[in-house]
Amino acid sequence: MSPVLQADFWENRYQDGSDRWDLGQPAPPFVSLLSAETAPPTGSLVALGMGRGHDALLFAQHGFDVTGVDFAPSAIAHARQQATAQGLSFQAFQRDIFDLVPDYAGTFDYVLEHTCFCAIAPSQRQPYIHLVHQLLKPTGTFIGLFWAHSREGGPPYGTTPAKLHDLFSPRFDTASLTPVKNSVPNRADEELLALFHPLSVSSS
Repeated sequence: MSPVLQADFWENRYQDGSDRWDLGQPAPPFVSLLSAETAPPTGSLVALGMGRGHDALLFAQHGFDVTGVDFAPSAIAHARQQATAQGLSFQAFQRDIFDLVPDYAGTFDYVLEHTCFCAIAPSQRQPYIHLVHQLLKPTGTFIGLFWAHSREGGPPYGTTPAKLHDLFSPRFDTASLTPVKNSVPNRADEELLALFHPLSVSSS
């Protein structure tokens, strides 16, 4: 089994300080999204592979009812402690995201993605998209911040707009997929913000 599919791999990254994907703050594109006049209305949201929960907690601060999921227990503990300190509507648990269905099928208005898609093995991308589709209500929205770099190997594994369209289009309508202008410096010109809506497709 690939190490990226195992909880210990990610927990060890937090413990040895090699968690370079952790910005220590919410991603600026999400801050802008929630501050805009066109910000999505509040609702139930699940953050997949949320890490220490910076993005998930931002959405909770804006009134969303947030559930966060991650492999790493220390990341979960940090997010819970921050949520409690801020009195937020937030729950978090350690779990393999691919085990969320059937328990949470059709539960959420939103699925939030940031550095989970680029962290899983590329062979898991189709199952991931199927999972997201199953988690969302028919009227839901997928909110994703994709790391579209072109470097070999991973994690983080790169992608392109064309690859995202090919992967997601069988199950999602692309409301928007736009380059980000306010990324953190080490991801400048390499991020795409996506809003996708689930299509009615076969459950197979």
